[in-house]
Order: sequence, then structure tokens, then C-alpha cells
Amino acid sequence: MDRLTAMRVFTEVAERGSLTAAAQRLDMSRAMVSRYLAELEAWLGTRLLHRTTRAVSLTDAGNDALPRCREMLGIADDLACASQADSTPRGLLRVACSTSLAQAFLAAAVTRFIVRHPGVAIDLVVADRTIDLVDERIDLAIRVTSEPSPGLIARRLATCHSVVCAAPSYLQRHGTPERAEDLALHNCLTYTYFGKSLWQFTHNGAPLGVPVGGNLSANEVIAVFAATLAGAGISLQPVYSALPHLRDGTLRALLPDYVPREMTIYGVYISRKQMPSALRALLDDLVEQFRTGLFEDTGYPGRRPSPSKPPAPPAPGASSD
Repeated sequence: MDRLTAMRVFTEVAERGSLTAAAQRLDMSRAMVSRYLAELEAWLGTRLLHRTTRAVSLTDAGNDALPRCREMLGIADDLACASQADSTPRGLLRVACSTSLAQAFLAAAVTRFIVRHPGVAIDLVVADRTIDLVDERIDLAIRVTSEPSPGLIARRLATCHSVVCAAPSYLQRHGTPERAEDLALHNCLTYTYFGKSLWQFTHNGAPLGVPVGGNLSANEVIAVFAATLAGAGISLQPVYSALPHLRDGTLRALLPDYVPREMTIYGVYISRKQMPSALRALLDDLVEQFRTGLFEDTGYPGRRPSPSKPPAPPAPGASSD
């Protein structure tokens, strides 16, 4: 538990007399405010607030604790102001992401960041599950999703494109699907938490959901990706994982007229209040690295050019005929 944040939550609730008002002031969800209060009470071993459906009031223990919490927060704020006099990013950040994203991009990205900012240390937590930022003291989580978690601050980093692909060996044995509906005739390898039985596409400007099934499903894309490379079936992969193999021919992109549903890569964190300069610097740096990295460089054999992008100008001296 972040005890200073819990104390800040408690003082806001005490001053405003409302969990909802405190949540709005702190830019948190009401559920997160309740959680911080419960954890602070558990740590102190006493009840701090009387709560009814209409009002919140302090217990005797809460009245005793409130001035001490204010004193602690004042000391912490003074220290923060003193440290911000030197704007150089410094300190430890705990950053969480999935295994596939760490391997494809993030491990190298944070390495470049700490080379540029030697005063910052990063503890990279790689896990193939949704991590609770409060419980596991995570400063920043990088998540690929269509909808960020309510109660967290989310900063968009990039679009995550996907591609339907297979190894040439699989296609030689089973043929190449020409339409999305043909996937019903193929062994489709799926991801437990995304598109396990229905793959979503846009085709000729219209949404299309295609039922799929196969003999392998896994809770992380790496296992599905390895099986795809081995020729076990067709899978829907993030382009950031598949791109090198699409370019060297060990995977082939399929169904170029069908665009898989896009996801968004977000950096999510708990609150903008008292945001460390190191975290702000890392987020700004990642925005730039995602913009200039492979997430904007998605050209590969078998991909239709985006109609929204103008064609590249001809090379100097080239004919325009």
C-alpha cells in the first residue's frame, strides 16, 4: 500500500465529507478511494470513518489521526518541492507489461531511456496477466486494450495492428484462405482473452465477425505465436510480434482485404497528483519511441496499403507515367 496516498485520500474524504467528492478531487474512482481507506484502516488497526448512505463522519480514532496525516503529508510535499528544484528525472519506477510486448519493444525502449537518464532505475515487471497497480506498487503499466480500466489515468502510446498469418508449411498442407469465412475450414490458434472464438474484421468498410476454432488456445500470444511458426495453424497476431517473420518469409500474411480490429497501447497509472518527474519523463519518452518505432512501420509483404495514406512521391528522376 502507498501509505502517503492513503493518507491523502483519508484527509480529502474527511475535509469533503464524501467519498465521491474526494474521488473527483484526487482524479480516482470511488472504488479506489474506498480501497485506500480500507487499507489505511487495516494498517492502523482501527476504524477511521463512520459511513452511511448519506454522510461520512470521523470516528474518535479518525479525529486523532487526521492532524497527524496532515502533518505527514505536509512534510512529504515539502520534500517533493525540494526535490523538484532539480528537475533531473531520478528514482525507481516499477513498470509492468506483457511478455510479448517486452520482448518485441519495451525492454529495448526502457533500456534506451535509462541510458539517457542514468538517475532513473526501472524495475520491469513482465507478466501475462492483469496486474493490480496498487497491490503490486506499479508506477506504470503498458496495456494493449480497446478500453482502459476505469479509475486509472491512461495515456495513448500507439495503435496495435494485428495480422492473420500462417507458416508456409501449414499453407502447403491445408491451402490458403481467400475469404475470412474460409477460416472455418482451418485450424485457428487462439488467444484466451482476445478473439478466442470470434475474430473481428472490417471488410469493404463494414464490420464482420468470423467464428474460429482450433486445437490450441493460450493465455499469452507467445505460445500461440510459436505454434504458428511451427506450422500448427493460422493465428491472429500483433504486428509488433509478427513483423520480422512476415518480412523474412517464415510467416505469410493472409486475407489482405480484411482488416483485423485495431487495439490501442496505453500507458496507465494511478493518478496525476504528485506525479514523479521520472514517470512523466518516461511517458513522454515512450510516446516518442512508439511513434518512431516499428508501431508506425508496419509495411510487410501481403499487406494492402492504407487508403487513408497518400502514395509516396516518386524518387528523383523517376518517371511519372
